[in-house]
Amino acid sequence: MSISNRILGKKNVNGHPHIEAVTPAAALPGGEVRILGSGFRTPELRRPQVRFGEKEGSIVISADDFVVARVPDGAASGSVVISANGNSSNPQPIKVATEIAENLHPVTNPALDLEGNIYVTFSGSRGQKVPVSIFKIDTNYSVKPFLTEMMNATAIAFDREGQMYVTSRFDGAVYRVAPNGTMTAYAESMGVATGLAFDREQNLYVGDRSGTIFKVARDRQIFVFATIEPSVSAYHLSVGPKGDLFVTGPTTSSFDSIYKIDPHGAVSVFYRGLGRPQGMAFDHDGNLYVAASQGGKRGIVKIDPDGNASLAVAGSSLVGLAFAPGRSAVLATTNAIYHLAWDVQGQPLIEVS
Repeated sequence: MSISNRILGKKNVNGHPHIEAVTPAAALPGGEVRILGSGFRTPELRRPQVRFGEKEGSIVISADDFVVARVPDGAASGSVVISANGNSSNPQPIKVATEIAENLHPVTNPALDLEGNIYVTFSGSRGQKVPVSIFKIDTNYSVKPFLTEMMNATAIAFDREGQMYVTSRFDGAVYRVAPNGTMTAYAESMGVATGLAFDREQNLYVGDRSGTIFKVARDRQIFVFATIEPSVSAYHLSVGPKGDLFVTGPTTSSFDSIYKIDPHGAVSVFYRGLGRPQGMAFDHDGNLYVAASQGGKRGIVKIDPDGNASLAVAGSSLVGLAFAPGRSAVLATTNAIYHLAWDVQGQPLIEVS
């Protein structure tokens, strides 16, 4: 084998690049995807060109049989094509999320009401009084202020009737918020209240990031449901299809866990090995999707019921997601909201018995 071929690792037999797969098959602008195939490098070791539709992406790493490329700003869902040595590859499909709101500060999942409107917090730093605590994004993606008086609004959840509840990590309370934005205290003395989720019986779970998961019954009686390791930022809660409560809470470790708490309060580790896991949501088939890093790659990680994990959406700064009608998802980063037309059907956001 010649020196050039030893450097390439394998021969470019016919000079025509061919794409076999793109992983993950969905991304935010700025996310990095791995393109697998052959013939991506020429004998002159020139880098190929990669295009996402009409937009050229930047190449992070390239070899003859794979390319790591960054999805460019302005890219849309469509096809990826690699060109090398004057030849273009076959197109391979990719889903690219579209930004629908910016200049926000969500710290966990967005939330959708029964009509499909999206609600997202502008949480601010601890003790910061921001002009708008929660924004409403209607079905036309028009962004409007919704709630103005809450300090450090964190998690949002809706009950079966479509009533909104919001945690404040500033005063440790859960507030019930009317459609006109009027809020009243629902539960207090919840520590550093962050995560929020309802179960099928409409019990409300609240995560105090200091190490406690509270259960608030429909009559507002408050119980200590479980205790887990404290988080350096927030707890994020989601109820699975079998009624178990799933909890993430980033620590100083880069090898964090997702906890599963059964209806009796018994705690176990569902999955271990994620970096800074945050907001979560389940799909119709019981797969869990979590904003986290896996193997140094940030995005939305899919974990099946057997505990097998893979990166499903590439994207930096993701903090949460919510499934939306029509096989789509709403994704939240630290400062923006994206819509992703996907091939995944979410678990019902508000379960109706």
